[in-house]
Amino acid sequence: MKSLFVYLKDYKKESILGPLFKLLEASFELIIPLLVAMIIDTGIPNQDKSYIVKICILMTVLGIIGLACSITAQYFAAKAAVGFGTKLRYALFVHLQSLSFTEIDQIGTSTMITRMTSDINQVQSGVNLVLRLFLRSPFVVFGAMIMAFTIDVKAAFVFVIIIPLLSVVVFGIMMINIPIFKKVQLALDQVLRKTRENLTGVRVIRAFQMEQSEIESFQKSNSALTKIQLFAGKISALMNPITYVIINVGIIALIWSGAIRVDLGIISQGAVVALVSYMSQILVELIKLANLIVSVTKSLACASRIQSVFEITSSQVEGVIGEENENTNPQLVFDHVSLTYKGASEESLSDITFTVNKGETIGIIGGTGSGKTSLVHLIPRFYDATKGKILFHGVDITTKDITKLREKIAIVMQKAVLFHGTIRENILWGKEDATDEEIYQALEIAQAKEFVDNKAKGLDEVIQQGGQNLSGGQRQRLTIARALVRKPEILILDDSASALDYATDAKLRYAMKHMENNPTVFIVSQRATSIQHANKIIVLDDGKVVGIGTHEELLNSCMIYQEIYYSQFPDKKSHKGEM
Repeated sequence: MKSLFVYLKDYKKESILGPLFKLLEASFELIIPLLVAMIIDTGIPNQDKSYIVKICILMTVLGIIGLACSITAQYFAAKAAVGFGTKLRYALFVHLQSLSFTEIDQIGTSTMITRMTSDINQVQSGVNLVLRLFLRSPFVVFGAMIMAFTIDVKAAFVFVIIIPLLSVVVFGIMMINIPIFKKVQLALDQVLRKTRENLTGVRVIRAFQMEQSEIESFQKSNSALTKIQLFAGKISALMNPITYVIINVGIIALIWSGAIRVDLGIISQGAVVALVSYMSQILVELIKLANLIVSVTKSLACASRIQSVFEITSSQVEGVIGEENENTNPQLVFDHVSLTYKGASEESLSDITFTVNKGETIGIIGGTGSGKTSLVHLIPRFYDATKGKILFHGVDITTKDITKLREKIAIVMQKAVLFHGTIRENILWGKEDATDEEIYQALEIAQAKEFVDNKAKGLDEVIQQGGQNLSGGQRQRLTIARALVRKPEILILDDSASALDYATDAKLRYAMKHMENNPTVFIVSQRATSIQHANKIIVLDDGKVVGIGTHEELLNSCMIYQEIYYSQFPDKKSHKGEM
Protein backbone atom coordinates (compact mmCIF):
# COMPACT_ATOMS: atom_id res chain seq x y z
CA MET A 1 0.00 0.00 0.00
CA LYS A 2 2.84 2.40 0.80
CA SER A 3 4.17 2.26 -2.74
CA LEU A 4 0.70 3.20 -4.03
CA PHE A 5 0.68 6.42 -1.99
CA VAL A 6 2.88 7.97 -4.68
CA TYR A 7 -0.34 8.55 -6.64
CA LEU A 8 -1.51 10.89 -3.86
CA LYS A 9 1.50 13.18 -4.21
CA ASP A 10 -0.40 15.62 -6.45
CA TYR A 11 -3.10 15.89 -3.80
CA LYS A 12 -0.98 16.76 -0.76
CA LYS A 13 -3.02 19.90 -0.03
CA GLU A 14 -6.33 18.00 -0.15
CA SER A 15 -4.86 15.14 1.91
CA ILE A 16 -3.94 17.62 4.65
CA LEU A 17 -6.97 19.93 4.52
CA GLY A 18 -9.49 17.06 4.52
CA PRO A 19 -8.43 15.58 7.89
CA LEU A 20 -7.75 19.07 9.28
CA PHE A 21 -11.33 20.24 8.73
CA LYS A 22 -12.57 16.96 10.19
CA LEU A 23 -10.53 17.61 13.34
CA LEU A 24 -12.02 21.10 13.56
CA GLU A 25 -15.51 19.62 13.34
CA ALA A 26 -14.60 17.09 16.04
CA SER A 27 -13.28 19.87 18.30
CA PHE A 28 -16.62 21.67 18.15
CA GLU A 29 -18.39 18.38 18.87
CA LEU A 30 -16.31 17.89 22.06
CA ILE A 31 -17.44 21.28 23.37
CA ILE A 32 -21.17 20.47 23.16
CA PRO A 33 -21.38 18.24 26.32
CA LEU A 34 -19.78 21.03 28.38
CA LEU A 35 -22.40 23.51 27.11
CA VAL A 36 -25.18 21.05 27.99
CA ALA A 37 -23.66 20.71 31.48
CA MET A 38 -23.69 24.52 31.84
CA ILE A 39 -27.40 24.62 30.99
CA ILE A 40 -28.15 21.87 33.55
CA ASP A 41 -25.97 23.29 36.31
CA THR A 42 -26.57 27.04 35.83
CA GLY A 43 -29.44 27.87 33.50
CA ILE A 44 -32.10 25.44 34.78
CA PRO A 45 -31.51 25.81 38.60
CA ASN A 46 -31.49 29.64 38.27
CA GLN A 47 -34.37 29.57 35.74
CA ASP A 48 -32.28 31.98 33.65
CA LYS A 49 -34.00 31.77 30.27
CA SER A 50 -31.71 34.31 28.60
CA TYR A 51 -28.67 32.28 29.67
CA ILE A 52 -30.20 29.09 28.28
CA VAL A 53 -31.06 30.85 25.00
CA LYS A 54 -27.49 32.18 24.69
CA ILE A 55 -26.03 28.74 25.23
CA CYS A 56 -28.48 27.21 22.72
CA ILE A 57 -27.56 29.87 20.12
CA LEU A 58 -23.88 29.14 20.75
CA MET A 59 -24.53 25.41 20.27
CA THR A 60 -26.40 26.15 17.01
CA VAL A 61 -23.52 28.30 15.72
CA LEU A 62 -21.02 25.56 16.62
CA GLY A 63 -23.24 23.03 14.82
CA ILE A 64 -23.40 25.15 11.65
CA ILE A 65 -19.63 25.74 11.71
CA GLY A 66 -19.09 22.00 12.28
CA LEU A 67 -21.37 21.17 9.33
CA ALA A 68 -19.43 23.57 7.08
CA CYS A 69 -16.15 22.00 8.22
CA SER A 70 -17.56 18.51 7.56
CA ILE A 71 -18.72 19.41 4.02
CA THR A 72 -15.35 21.04 3.27
CA ALA A 73 -13.52 17.98 4.57
CA GLN A 74 -15.70 15.71 2.45
CA TYR A 75 -14.95 17.81 -0.64
CA PHE A 76 -11.18 17.65 -0.17
CA ALA A 77 -11.24 13.94 0.73
CA ALA A 78 -13.36 13.08 -2.30
CA LYS A 79 -11.16 15.15 -4.61
CA ALA A 80 -8.02 13.43 -3.33
CA ALA A 81 -9.56 9.93 -3.44
CA VAL A 82 -11.00 10.29 -6.95
CA GLY A 83 -7.74 11.80 -8.22
CA PHE A 84 -5.79 8.98 -6.57
CA GLY A 85 -8.07 6.35 -8.16
CA THR A 86 -7.77 7.97 -11.60
CA LYS A 87 -3.97 8.09 -11.49
CA LEU A 88 -3.70 4.57 -10.09
CA ARG A 89 -6.04 3.18 -12.74
CA TYR A 90 -4.07 4.92 -15.49
CA ALA A 91 -0.73 3.72 -14.08
CA LEU A 92 -1.99 0.13 -13.83
CA PHE A 93 -3.31 0.24 -17.40
CA VAL A 94 0.03 1.59 -18.67
CA HIS A 95 1.88 -1.10 -16.69
CA LEU A 96 -0.28 -3.88 -18.13
CA GLN A 97 0.36 -2.54 -21.62
CA SER A 98 4.12 -2.72 -20.98
CA LEU A 99 4.05 -6.43 -20.12
CA SER A 100 4.91 -9.08 -22.66
CA PHE A 101 2.53 -11.84 -23.70
CA THR A 102 4.25 -14.13 -21.20
CA GLU A 103 3.23 -12.01 -18.21
CA ILE A 104 -0.25 -11.31 -19.59
CA ASP A 105 -0.79 -15.06 -19.97
CA GLN A 106 0.42 -15.51 -16.40
CA ILE A 107 -1.90 -12.88 -14.88
CA GLY A 108 -5.03 -13.80 -16.82
CA THR A 109 -7.75 -11.61 -18.32
CA SER A 110 -10.30 -11.91 -15.49
CA THR A 111 -7.66 -10.99 -12.91
CA MET A 112 -6.60 -7.90 -14.87
CA ILE A 113 -10.21 -6.75 -15.21
CA THR A 114 -10.81 -7.24 -11.47
CA ARG A 115 -7.70 -5.26 -10.56
CA MET A 116 -8.65 -2.43 -12.93
CA THR A 117 -12.24 -2.15 -11.69
CA SER A 118 -13.43 -3.48 -8.33
CA ASP A 119 -10.02 -3.55 -6.63
CA ILE A 120 -9.16 0.05 -7.53
CA ASN A 121 -12.68 1.21 -6.61
CA GLN A 122 -12.30 -0.44 -3.21
CA VAL A 123 -8.90 1.20 -2.62
CA GLN A 124 -10.29 4.57 -3.73
CA SER A 125 -13.15 4.20 -1.24
CA GLY A 126 -10.65 3.28 1.47
CA VAL A 127 -8.59 6.42 0.81
CA ASN A 128 -11.73 8.55 1.06
CA LEU A 129 -12.73 7.00 4.39
CA VAL A 130 -9.22 7.26 5.83
CA LEU A 131 -8.94 10.95 4.99
CA ARG A 132 -12.32 11.65 6.60
CA LEU A 133 -12.40 9.36 9.62
CA PHE A 134 -9.04 7.80 10.40
CA LEU A 135 -7.84 10.81 12.43
CA ARG A 136 -11.26 12.06 13.49
CA SER A 137 -12.41 8.95 15.35
CA PRO A 138 -9.24 8.47 17.49
CA PHE A 139 -9.19 12.25 18.10
CA VAL A 140 -12.76 12.18 19.45
CA VAL A 141 -12.08 9.05 21.52
CA PHE A 142 -8.99 10.42 23.26
CA GLY A 143 -10.38 13.96 23.27
CA ALA A 144 -13.47 12.73 25.12
CA MET A 145 -11.25 10.95 27.64
CA ILE A 146 -9.19 14.10 28.22
CA MET A 147 -12.35 16.21 28.60
CA ALA A 148 -13.62 13.63 31.11
CA PHE A 149 -10.44 14.12 33.18
CA THR A 150 -11.08 17.88 33.24
CA ILE A 151 -14.51 17.19 34.73
CA ASP A 152 -13.62 14.54 37.32
CA VAL A 153 -10.43 12.49 37.54
CA LYS A 154 -11.83 9.53 39.47
CA ALA A 155 -14.86 9.10 37.21
CA ALA A 156 -12.63 9.45 34.14
CA PHE A 157 -10.73 6.27 35.09
CA VAL A 158 -13.72 4.37 33.67
CA PHE A 159 -12.60 5.71 30.27
CA VAL A 160 -9.06 4.46 30.89
CA ILE A 161 -10.41 0.92 31.32
CA ILE A 162 -13.04 0.99 28.57
CA ILE A 163 -10.92 2.42 25.72
CA PRO A 164 -8.14 -0.26 25.82
CA LEU A 165 -10.80 -3.01 25.97
CA LEU A 166 -12.52 -1.57 22.91
CA SER A 167 -9.17 -1.24 21.10
CA VAL A 168 -8.36 -4.91 21.72
CA VAL A 169 -11.75 -5.95 20.30
CA VAL A 170 -11.57 -3.67 17.25
CA PHE A 171 -7.98 -4.43 16.26
CA GLY A 172 -8.29 -8.11 17.11
CA ILE A 173 -11.22 -8.54 14.74
CA MET A 174 -9.35 -6.51 12.12
CA MET A 175 -6.32 -8.83 12.27
CA ILE A 176 -8.57 -11.87 11.90
CA ASN A 177 -10.43 -10.38 8.95
CA ILE A 178 -7.48 -9.24 6.81
CA PRO A 179 -6.54 -12.73 5.48
CA ILE A 180 -10.22 -13.65 5.14
CA PHE A 181 -10.92 -10.67 2.87
CA LYS A 182 -7.96 -11.69 0.69
CA LYS A 183 -9.68 -15.04 0.20
CA VAL A 184 -12.93 -13.21 -0.59
CA GLN A 185 -11.21 -11.34 -3.42
CA LEU A 186 -9.72 -14.57 -4.79
CA ALA A 187 -13.18 -16.16 -4.79
CA LEU A 188 -14.53 -13.06 -6.54
CA ASP A 189 -11.88 -13.56 -9.23
CA GLN A 190 -13.22 -17.06 -9.86
CA VAL A 191 -16.80 -15.78 -10.21
CA LEU A 192 -15.70 -13.05 -12.61
CA ARG A 193 -13.68 -15.54 -14.68
CA LYS A 194 -16.68 -17.86 -14.92
CA THR A 195 -18.97 -14.97 -15.84
CA ARG A 196 -16.61 -13.73 -18.54
CA GLU A 197 -16.22 -17.20 -20.05
CA ASN A 198 -19.99 -17.66 -20.22
CA LEU A 199 -20.70 -14.25 -21.73
CA THR A 200 -17.93 -14.71 -24.31
CA GLY A 201 -18.92 -18.25 -25.22
CA VAL A 202 -22.70 -17.99 -24.88
CA ARG A 203 -23.29 -19.21 -28.46
CA VAL A 204 -21.14 -22.30 -27.94
CA ILE A 205 -22.84 -23.06 -24.63
CA ARG A 206 -26.28 -22.94 -26.25
CA ALA A 207 -25.14 -24.86 -29.31
CA PHE A 208 -24.06 -27.78 -27.10
CA GLN A 209 -27.01 -27.32 -24.69
CA MET A 210 -24.68 -26.87 -21.73
CA GLU A 211 -26.74 -24.14 -20.05
CA GLN A 212 -27.67 -26.26 -17.02
CA SER A 213 -24.12 -27.51 -16.57
CA GLU A 214 -22.74 -23.96 -16.69
CA ILE A 215 -25.42 -22.73 -14.29
CA GLU A 216 -24.40 -25.45 -11.83
CA SER A 217 -20.72 -24.58 -12.27
CA PHE A 218 -21.44 -20.89 -11.71
CA GLN A 219 -23.55 -21.73 -8.68
CA LYS A 220 -20.63 -23.69 -7.24
CA SER A 221 -18.25 -20.71 -7.62
CA ASN A 222 -20.89 -18.28 -6.40
CA SER A 223 -21.66 -20.45 -3.35
CA ALA A 224 -17.97 -20.58 -2.47
CA LEU A 225 -17.84 -16.78 -2.65
CA THR A 226 -21.03 -16.46 -0.59
CA LYS A 227 -19.76 -18.90 2.03
CA ILE A 228 -16.50 -17.04 2.63
CA GLN A 229 -18.28 -13.66 2.55
CA LEU A 230 -20.73 -14.88 5.18
CA PHE A 231 -17.86 -16.10 7.33
CA ALA A 232 -16.11 -12.72 7.02
CA GLY A 233 -19.41 -10.98 7.75
CA LYS A 234 -19.98 -13.04 10.89
CA ILE A 235 -16.55 -12.09 12.21
CA SER A 236 -17.21 -8.42 11.42
CA ALA A 237 -20.69 -8.65 12.96
CA LEU A 238 -19.15 -9.52 16.34
CA MET A 239 -17.70 -6.03 16.56
CA ASN A 240 -20.88 -4.01 17.13
CA PRO A 241 -22.49 -6.13 19.91
CA ILE A 242 -19.20 -6.52 21.78
CA THR A 243 -18.45 -2.79 21.62
CA TYR A 244 -22.04 -1.97 22.67
CA VAL A 245 -21.75 -4.26 25.70
CA ILE A 246 -18.44 -2.73 26.76
CA ILE A 247 -19.69 0.84 26.27
CA ASN A 248 -22.97 0.22 28.11
CA VAL A 249 -21.07 -1.34 31.01
CA GLY A 250 -18.97 1.81 31.06
CA ILE A 251 -22.07 4.03 31.05
CA ILE A 252 -23.57 2.03 33.93
CA ALA A 253 -20.31 2.44 35.86
CA LEU A 254 -20.32 6.19 35.15
CA ILE A 255 -23.92 6.68 36.27
CA TRP A 256 -23.34 4.54 39.38
CA SER A 257 -20.20 6.34 40.50
CA GLY A 258 -21.49 9.70 39.29
CA ALA A 259 -24.69 9.40 41.32
CA ILE A 260 -22.66 8.65 44.45
CA ARG A 261 -20.32 11.60 43.83
CA VAL A 262 -23.24 13.95 43.07
CA ASP A 263 -24.88 12.85 46.35
CA LEU A 264 -21.59 13.65 48.15
CA GLY A 265 -21.45 17.04 46.40
CA ILE A 266 -18.15 16.32 44.65
CA ILE A 267 -19.49 16.84 41.10
CA SER A 268 -22.64 18.35 39.63
CA GLN A 269 -25.52 16.68 37.82
CA GLY A 270 -24.46 18.42 34.61
CA ALA A 271 -20.99 16.89 34.96
CA VAL A 272 -22.48 13.38 35.08
CA VAL A 273 -24.55 14.11 31.97
CA ALA A 274 -21.39 15.42 30.23
CA LEU A 275 -19.47 12.26 31.18
CA VAL A 276 -22.24 10.05 29.82
CA SER A 277 -22.32 12.17 26.64
CA TYR A 278 -18.57 11.71 26.19
CA MET A 279 -18.98 7.95 26.68
CA SER A 280 -21.75 7.94 24.05
CA GLN A 281 -19.48 9.90 21.69
CA ILE A 282 -16.80 7.29 22.20
CA LEU A 283 -19.34 4.55 21.39
CA VAL A 284 -20.39 6.27 18.15
CA GLU A 285 -16.82 6.98 17.09
CA LEU A 286 -15.59 3.47 17.85
CA ILE A 287 -18.43 1.99 15.80
CA LYS A 288 -17.41 4.33 12.99
CA LEU A 289 -13.80 3.29 13.51
CA ALA A 290 -14.78 -0.38 13.49
CA ASN A 291 -16.65 -0.01 10.20
CA LEU A 292 -13.77 2.07 8.87
CA ILE A 293 -11.32 -0.67 9.79
CA VAL A 294 -13.45 -3.28 8.01
CA SER A 295 -13.46 -1.12 4.86
CA VAL A 296 -9.75 -0.31 5.19
CA THR A 297 -9.02 -4.02 5.65
CA LYS A 298 -10.74 -4.75 2.33
CA SER A 299 -8.89 -1.83 0.74
CA LEU A 300 -5.53 -3.07 2.03
CA ALA A 301 -6.23 -6.54 0.65
CA CYS A 302 -7.13 -5.01 -2.74
CA ALA A 303 -4.10 -2.70 -2.60
CA SER A 304 -1.87 -5.70 -1.97
CA ARG A 305 -3.33 -7.44 -5.01
CA ILE A 306 -2.82 -4.35 -7.17
CA GLN A 307 0.73 -3.98 -5.91
CA SER A 308 1.44 -7.62 -6.80
CA VAL A 309 0.58 -6.77 -10.42
CA PHE A 310 2.89 -3.74 -10.36
CA GLU A 311 5.68 -6.01 -9.08
CA ILE A 312 5.39 -8.19 -12.18
CA THR A 313 7.92 -6.86 -14.66
CA SER A 314 8.24 -7.66 -18.33
CA SER A 315 10.58 -10.55 -19.06
CA GLN A 316 11.59 -8.80 -22.29
CA VAL A 317 14.64 -6.55 -22.25
CA GLU A 318 14.07 -3.35 -24.24
CA GLY A 319 16.65 -2.88 -26.98
CA VAL A 320 18.14 0.45 -28.03
CA ILE A 321 19.04 -0.01 -31.70
CA GLY A 322 16.53 1.90 -33.81
CA GLU A 323 17.77 1.68 -37.39
CA GLU A 324 19.74 -0.85 -39.39
CA ASN A 325 20.90 -1.38 -42.95
CA GLU A 326 17.63 -2.27 -44.67
CA ASN A 327 19.43 -3.51 -47.77
CA THR A 328 21.06 -6.34 -45.83
CA ASN A 329 20.16 -9.82 -47.02
CA PRO A 330 18.99 -12.17 -45.73
CA GLN A 331 16.30 -9.95 -44.21
CA LEU A 332 15.38 -12.38 -41.43
CA VAL A 333 17.36 -15.25 -39.93
CA PHE A 334 16.20 -17.84 -37.39
CA ASP A 335 19.38 -19.31 -35.90
CA HIS A 336 18.71 -22.52 -33.91
CA VAL A 337 15.70 -20.91 -32.19
CA SER A 338 13.76 -22.69 -29.45
CA LEU A 339 10.81 -21.50 -27.36
CA THR A 340 9.54 -22.76 -24.02
CA TYR A 341 6.49 -21.04 -22.60
CA LYS A 342 6.71 -20.03 -18.94
CA GLY A 343 5.56 -22.88 -16.74
CA ALA A 344 5.67 -25.41 -19.58
CA SER A 345 7.67 -28.60 -19.16
CA GLU A 346 8.48 -29.04 -22.84
CA GLU A 347 9.60 -26.83 -25.70
CA SER A 348 6.93 -25.53 -28.06
CA LEU A 349 9.55 -24.88 -30.74
CA SER A 350 12.82 -26.72 -31.04
CA ASP A 351 15.96 -25.79 -33.01
CA ILE A 352 14.26 -23.74 -35.75
CA THR A 353 16.69 -22.54 -38.44
CA PHE A 354 15.86 -20.81 -41.74
CA THR A 355 16.58 -17.60 -43.66
CA VAL A 356 14.26 -15.19 -45.45
CA ASN A 357 15.19 -12.68 -48.14
CA LYS A 358 13.39 -9.39 -48.64
CA GLY A 359 10.19 -9.65 -50.68
CA GLU A 360 9.83 -13.42 -50.35
CA THR A 361 6.57 -15.13 -49.52
CA ILE A 362 7.00 -17.73 -46.78
CA GLY A 363 4.33 -20.35 -46.21
CA ILE A 364 4.09 -22.07 -42.82
CA ILE A 365 2.02 -25.22 -42.55
CA GLY A 366 1.64 -28.07 -40.10
CA GLY A 367 -0.87 -29.91 -37.98
CA THR A 368 -2.80 -28.41 -35.09
CA GLY A 369 -0.44 -27.60 -32.21
CA SER A 370 2.68 -27.89 -34.37
CA GLY A 371 3.89 -24.40 -33.34
CA LYS A 372 2.95 -22.28 -36.37
CA THR A 373 1.55 -19.34 -34.37
CA SER A 374 4.35 -19.59 -31.81
CA LEU A 375 6.89 -19.22 -34.61
CA VAL A 376 5.43 -16.05 -36.14
CA HIS A 377 4.87 -14.51 -32.68
CA LEU A 378 8.63 -14.53 -32.20
CA ILE A 379 9.19 -12.12 -35.12
CA PRO A 380 7.55 -9.03 -33.53
CA ARG A 381 8.83 -10.17 -30.10
CA PHE A 382 5.48 -11.04 -28.59
CA TYR A 383 7.58 -13.76 -26.98
CA ASP A 384 11.37 -14.03 -26.79
CA ALA A 385 13.21 -17.14 -27.88
CA THR A 386 14.56 -19.15 -24.95
CA LYS A 387 17.41 -20.50 -27.11
CA GLY A 388 19.10 -19.28 -30.27
CA LYS A 389 18.60 -15.86 -31.84
CA ILE A 390 16.62 -14.08 -34.53
CA LEU A 391 18.37 -11.56 -36.78
CA PHE A 392 16.53 -8.75 -38.59
CA HIS A 393 18.76 -7.17 -41.25
CA GLY A 394 21.71 -8.75 -39.46
CA VAL A 395 20.78 -7.31 -36.03
CA ASP A 396 19.60 -9.44 -33.11
CA ILE A 397 15.98 -8.38 -32.54
CA THR A 398 16.46 -8.48 -28.75
CA THR A 399 18.84 -5.52 -29.11
CA LYS A 400 16.39 -3.50 -31.22
CA ASP A 401 13.93 -0.92 -29.95
CA ILE A 402 10.64 -2.87 -29.77
CA THR A 403 8.58 0.09 -31.00
CA LYS A 404 10.83 0.59 -34.03
CA LEU A 405 10.80 -3.14 -34.73
CA ARG A 406 6.99 -3.43 -34.61
CA GLU A 407 6.55 -0.35 -36.81
CA LYS A 408 8.05 -2.44 -39.63
CA ILE A 409 5.90 -5.49 -38.96
CA ALA A 410 2.15 -5.96 -39.36
CA ILE A 411 0.43 -9.07 -38.09
CA VAL A 412 -3.10 -10.34 -38.62
CA MET A 413 -4.03 -12.69 -35.79
CA GLN A 414 -5.94 -15.95 -36.01
CA LYS A 415 -8.92 -14.35 -34.28
CA ALA A 416 -10.17 -11.29 -36.15
CA VAL A 417 -10.43 -8.59 -33.47
CA LEU A 418 -12.24 -5.35 -34.28
CA PHE A 419 -13.14 -2.55 -31.88
CA HIS A 420 -16.32 -0.56 -31.43
CA GLY A 421 -16.15 2.43 -33.78
CA THR A 422 -16.29 3.17 -37.49
CA ILE A 423 -14.57 1.17 -40.21
CA ARG A 424 -12.24 4.13 -40.77
CA GLU A 425 -11.27 4.26 -37.08
CA ASN A 426 -10.46 0.54 -37.09
CA ILE A 427 -8.32 0.78 -40.24
CA LEU A 428 -6.44 3.78 -38.82
CA TRP A 429 -5.05 1.49 -36.10
CA GLY A 430 -2.61 0.37 -38.80
CA LYS A 431 -1.54 3.92 -39.66
CA GLU A 432 -2.89 6.89 -37.72
CA ASP A 433 -2.36 9.45 -40.49
CA ALA A 434 -3.58 7.29 -43.38
CA THR A 435 -5.62 9.13 -46.01
CA ASP A 436 -8.91 7.83 -47.37
CA GLU A 437 -7.06 6.98 -50.58
CA GLU A 438 -4.59 4.78 -48.65
CA ILE A 439 -7.46 3.18 -46.73
CA TYR A 440 -9.35 2.33 -49.92
CA GLN A 441 -6.17 0.98 -51.48
CA ALA A 442 -5.71 -1.35 -48.49
CA LEU A 443 -9.37 -2.35 -48.62
CA GLU A 444 -9.08 -3.16 -52.31
CA ILE A 445 -6.04 -5.40 -51.79
CA ALA A 446 -7.79 -7.09 -48.86
CA GLN A 447 -10.86 -7.72 -51.07
CA ALA A 448 -12.96 -5.65 -48.65
CA LYS A 449 -13.70 -2.55 -50.73
CA GLU A 450 -16.85 -3.98 -52.34
CA PHE A 451 -18.70 -4.75 -49.11
CA VAL A 452 -17.54 -1.49 -47.48
CA ASP A 453 -18.90 0.48 -50.46
CA ASN A 454 -22.21 -1.33 -50.04
CA LYS A 455 -22.52 -0.07 -46.46
CA ALA A 456 -24.86 2.93 -46.11
CA LYS A 457 -22.19 5.10 -44.49
CA GLY A 458 -19.14 3.58 -46.18
CA LEU A 459 -16.03 4.10 -44.06
CA ASP A 460 -18.18 5.77 -41.41
CA GLU A 461 -20.26 2.64 -40.86
CA VAL A 462 -20.21 1.79 -37.16
CA ILE A 463 -18.79 -1.58 -36.16
CA GLN A 464 -20.19 -3.13 -33.01
CA GLN A 465 -17.89 -4.42 -30.30
CA GLY A 466 -15.99 -7.41 -31.64
CA GLY A 467 -17.42 -6.81 -35.13
CA GLN A 468 -20.64 -8.64 -34.28
CA ASN A 469 -22.54 -6.92 -37.09
CA LEU A 470 -20.12 -8.35 -39.68
CA SER A 471 -19.62 -11.86 -41.05
CA GLY A 472 -16.47 -13.83 -40.24
CA GLY A 473 -15.04 -13.22 -43.71
CA GLN A 474 -15.75 -9.49 -43.53
CA ARG A 475 -14.04 -9.24 -40.15
CA GLN A 476 -10.97 -11.07 -41.48
CA ARG A 477 -10.72 -8.85 -44.56
CA LEU A 478 -10.95 -5.67 -42.47
CA THR A 479 -8.18 -6.88 -40.14
CA ILE A 480 -6.04 -7.67 -43.20
CA ALA A 481 -6.73 -4.16 -44.57
CA ARG A 482 -5.75 -2.72 -41.16
CA ALA A 483 -2.37 -4.42 -41.46
CA LEU A 484 -1.87 -3.55 -45.14
CA VAL A 485 -2.48 0.18 -44.68
CA ARG A 486 0.75 0.32 -42.64
CA LYS A 487 2.74 -0.81 -45.71
CA PRO A 488 5.02 -2.94 -43.55
CA GLU A 489 8.33 -4.56 -44.40
CA ILE A 490 7.07 -7.85 -43.01
CA LEU A 491 3.41 -8.90 -43.21
CA ILE A 492 2.31 -11.87 -41.12
CA LEU A 493 -1.03 -13.54 -41.89
CA ASP A 494 -1.68 -16.03 -39.11
CA ASP A 495 -4.37 -18.25 -40.60
CA SER A 496 -6.26 -15.01 -41.22
CA ALA A 497 -8.06 -16.09 -44.39
CA SER A 498 -9.71 -19.23 -43.01
CA ALA A 499 -13.21 -17.71 -43.36
CA LEU A 500 -12.64 -16.71 -47.00
CA ASP A 501 -13.73 -18.84 -49.92
CA TYR A 502 -11.04 -20.19 -52.25
CA ALA A 503 -11.69 -17.60 -54.97
CA THR A 504 -11.45 -14.62 -52.60
CA ASP A 505 -8.37 -16.15 -50.97
CA ALA A 506 -6.70 -16.47 -54.38
CA LYS A 507 -7.56 -12.86 -55.30
CA LEU A 508 -6.14 -11.70 -51.97
CA ARG A 509 -2.84 -13.53 -52.50
CA TYR A 510 -2.57 -12.23 -56.06
CA ALA A 511 -3.19 -8.63 -54.94
CA MET A 512 -0.60 -8.90 -52.14
CA LYS A 513 1.98 -10.31 -54.55
CA HIS A 514 1.70 -7.14 -56.63
CA MET A 515 1.83 -4.63 -53.77
CA GLU A 516 4.03 -1.59 -54.48
CA ASN A 517 6.09 -1.85 -51.29
CA ASN A 518 6.78 -5.57 -51.98
CA PRO A 519 6.71 -6.76 -48.33
CA THR A 520 8.02 -10.05 -47.06
CA VAL A 521 4.90 -12.09 -46.38
CA PHE A 522 4.49 -14.93 -43.89
CA ILE A 523 1.33 -16.96 -44.53
CA VAL A 524 0.29 -19.38 -41.81
CA SER A 525 -2.44 -21.63 -43.14
CA GLN A 526 -4.04 -25.04 -42.95
CA ARG A 527 -4.78 -24.84 -46.68
CA ALA A 528 -2.11 -26.09 -49.01
CA THR A 529 -3.53 -23.93 -51.80
CA SER A 530 -2.87 -20.77 -49.77
CA ILE A 531 0.86 -21.44 -49.54
CA GLN A 532 1.75 -23.65 -52.52
CA HIS A 533 2.95 -20.67 -54.60
CA ALA A 534 5.19 -19.34 -51.80
CA ASN A 535 8.91 -18.93 -52.45
CA LYS A 536 9.59 -21.10 -49.46
CA ILE A 537 7.35 -23.37 -47.39
CA ILE A 538 8.23 -24.33 -43.81
CA VAL A 539 6.60 -27.54 -42.58
CA LEU A 540 6.29 -27.94 -38.80
CA ASP A 541 5.53 -31.01 -36.79
CA ASP A 542 5.45 -31.01 -32.98
CA GLY A 543 7.49 -27.80 -32.83
CA LYS A 544 10.22 -28.99 -35.18
CA VAL A 545 10.99 -28.13 -38.81
CA VAL A 546 10.52 -31.30 -40.87
CA GLY A 547 10.81 -29.70 -44.26
CA ILE A 548 11.74 -26.46 -46.03
CA GLY A 549 11.39 -25.88 -49.75
CA THR A 550 9.03 -25.11 -52.60
CA HIS A 551 5.73 -26.91 -53.11
CA GLU A 552 7.21 -29.29 -55.68
CA GLU A 553 10.30 -30.04 -53.59
CA LEU A 554 8.26 -30.83 -50.49
CA LEU A 555 5.87 -33.08 -52.40
CA ASN A 556 8.86 -35.17 -53.36
CA SER A 557 10.78 -35.10 -50.08
CA CYS A 558 8.52 -34.34 -47.08
CA MET A 559 6.12 -37.00 -45.87
CA ILE A 560 4.24 -34.62 -43.51
CA TYR A 561 3.61 -32.15 -46.34
CA GLN A 562 2.49 -34.98 -48.61
CA GLU A 563 -0.04 -36.12 -45.97
CA ILE A 564 -1.44 -32.60 -45.58
CA TYR A 565 -1.62 -31.90 -49.30
CA TYR A 566 -3.09 -35.23 -50.41
CA SER A 567 -5.63 -35.18 -47.53
CA GLN A 568 -6.98 -31.97 -49.09
CA PHE A 569 -6.59 -33.09 -52.71
CA PRO A 570 -7.04 -36.89 -52.78
CA ASP A 571 -7.63 -36.85 -56.55
CA LYS A 572 -4.08 -35.53 -57.02
CA LYS A 573 -2.73 -38.56 -55.18
CA SER A 574 -4.66 -41.00 -57.33
CA HIS A 575 -3.52 -39.14 -60.43
CA LYS A 576 0.08 -39.39 -59.25
CA GLY A 577 -0.38 -43.12 -58.75
CA GLU A 578 -1.59 -43.51 -62.34
CA MET A 579 1.49 -41.68 -63.53
